[in-house]
Amino acid sequence: MLRNPIPATDIAVPKKHTSTSKKRIRKNVWKKKGYWGALKAFSLAKSLSPGDSKSFFVRKINLE
Repeated sequence: MLRNPIPATDIAVPKKHTSTSKKRIRKNVWKKKGYWGALKAFSLAKSLSPGDSKSFFVRKINLE
């Protein structure tokens, strides 16, 4: 039975580097995701604050 003297994990393999353009594209997609999430949250907060919400039931408490 033949054995390989060097295990496969010890061989140095050069890694492929991500190109600058691909890196920029991914970064912008990531940033846009956060932007739209923040916009949705702000929009929801604005709709809940005056009490005009149609999809959320908010119980109002009178402090008088």
